[in-house]
Amino acid sequence: MITIAALQMKSESGDIAANLTRIEQAARDAAAKGASLLITPELGLTGYGAGDIIRELAEPVDGPLVRRLQSISTELGIAIIAGFAERAEGTVFNSAVYVDGPAAPVIYRKSNLYGDYERGLFAAPEPGTVLFDHRGVKCGMLICYDVEFPENVRRLALAGADAVLVPTALPAGYSGTFIADHMIQTRAFENQVFVAYINHHGADERFTFAGSSRIAAPDGSLLAKALPHGEALMLTSINPADFQVSKTENTYLTDLTHRA
Repeated sequence: MITIAALQMKSESGDIAANLTRIEQAARDAAAKGASLLITPELGLTGYGAGDIIRELAEPVDGPLVRRLQSISTELGIAIIAGFAERAEGTVFNSAVYVDGPAAPVIYRKSNLYGDYERGLFAAPEPGTVLFDHRGVKCGMLICYDVEFPENVRRLALAGADAVLVPTALPAGYSGTFIADHMIQTRAFENQVFVAYINHHGADERFTFAGSSRIAAPDGSLLAKALPHGEALMLTSINPADFQVSKTENTYLTDLTHRA
């Protein structure tokens, strides 16, 4: 069993120092409440709608930004997932990094870019299966639009993920409401995994965000949810063993394997 914290926040566009300070404070608060992992939104460190400056702010995984996250993680004893612009392979990716003290960072790069805005800023890698063990719970990462393609969550579940952790920048509107209120729980249920979907709130110069962060359980129930507006630091414990009955009754993964 692990206790995870999720920060629904309003990023300052282009101001990495301010966003890093906010994430550090949330990590401090979450660690004090017993959480071992903090999840923050997509591009939370640069601001999602900052535009072309995002490419200028991009850093490699061994750059000062990730090293600072590692330092915070080491000091506070809490792992952190944060969204940033990653410079690698001669281009820029929309990435999320998992840091756990001095251990090697784990990077996930968004493969399903959303709209002309993202395609104008980032390269799109082939879909990847990124897994890591966090205190005995096997976790995978996706970013925002990735989770709306069922094959991405299914791929992680078939690879053994217990939880799929999803920094997002979900915009406000009908589609955003449907995704937060229905799709996240469905993805959890149809794959018998936990899904943590953590969003921005408020607005920047380009986008208005839906808030409505969610943490769903394998049986489709919600373990935690945030309002559409305002900052929230959600904490919940997840224990795969608590949902063994759901996995026994809803055998999608094993039946799919047997069919193949």
